[in-house]
Amino acid sequence: MNNLELQKRANEVRKGIVTAVHSAKAGHPGGSLSAADVFTFLYFEEMNIDPENPDMEDRDRFVLSKGHTAPGLYSALANRGFFPVEDLKTLRHLGSYLQGHPCIHIPGVDMSSGSLGQGISAAVGMALGARMGGKSFRVYTLLGDGELEEGQVWEAAMFAGHRKLDNLCVMVDNNNLQIDGPIDQVCSPYPIDKKFEAFNFHVINVDAHDFDALRAAFKEARETKGMPTCIVLHSLKGKGVSFMENSVDWHGKAPNDEEYAIAMADLEKIDAELEKAGEA
Repeated sequence: MNNLELQKRANEVRKGIVTAVHSAKAGHPGGSLSAADVFTFLYFEEMNIDPENPDMEDRDRFVLSKGHTAPGLYSALANRGFFPVEDLKTLRHLGSYLQGHPCIHIPGVDMSSGSLGQGISAAVGMALGARMGGKSFRVYTLLGDGELEEGQVWEAAMFAGHRKLDNLCVMVDNNNLQIDGPIDQVCSPYPIDKKFEAFNFHVINVDAHDFDALRAAFKEARETKGMPTCIVLHSLKGKGVSFMENSVDWHGKAPNDEEYAIAMADLEKIDAELEKAGEA
C-alpha cells in the first residue's frame, strides 16, 4: 500500500475515533488520534493478520498496553474488516461488545487491557511463548509515554532485554501529554530512548506521522536480532482535529455536537487535500 493510500486509511481511522467517542459521550480521543497513523500502518501493512480468520494460529499479535485509547484500535480493526465500521457508534453503550477498554472477545483483539503497565507484560509473555513454541510470529505492543511511570513497565522491559526477545516490538506513543499535563512536569520518563537502551533494547526514534519513517523503523525492528526493539513514536496528541491538537483537555472527554461537526469538517478537509494530491 502506498503512502497516499495509508494517509487516506488513517484519516478514516480518525473519523471513526471521533464518531465513536462522540456517540459514547465519553472516551479518550487525544491519544487515539496521536496513534492513528501507527494503528493504520500496523493493520494495513506491517502485521501478518487475516480479518477472515482472526484467530489464525501464526498471526502476529498486538497488545494495546495503553488500553484507554481503545477507540483508535477499534477504528483500525473496523476499517480493516474485523467488524462493521457502523458498530463504532455503539462504543461504551449498554450491551455493546465495544466497551471502553479492549476485551479479548472482540474480533482482532489479542489481549484484554486497560490497567496501565500490564499490557507490555502480556506482550513479553506472548513473545517468550512464541520462542519456546518454535513459532515465527511477532508481537507488537503500544504504550503511552505517561504509562512509562508504571514500574511494571520496567520489570517487563528488564525481562525482555535479558531474554533477548527479538520477536518483540515495543512502541511508545510519545505525545508528551498525560491526563494531568505534560509528562515532563508530572513525573518525567525522559530520556525514553536511553532508558530502553539500558534495558538492552534496540531503540529507534521516529516521526509517528511519517509513513516512510514508520516503514523504515519497522523494517529495522524486524531485522534486529538478539534484542527486542523499542520504537519511540514522536507524535502530536489529537492529530488531525484542530482544537484537539496538543491539548491536554482532550485526553479523556468527548466532543459535543458542535465540536463533533468541527472535528469532522477538519477531517473532511484532509480528505479533500489527499484526493487533490492523488490527482496531481
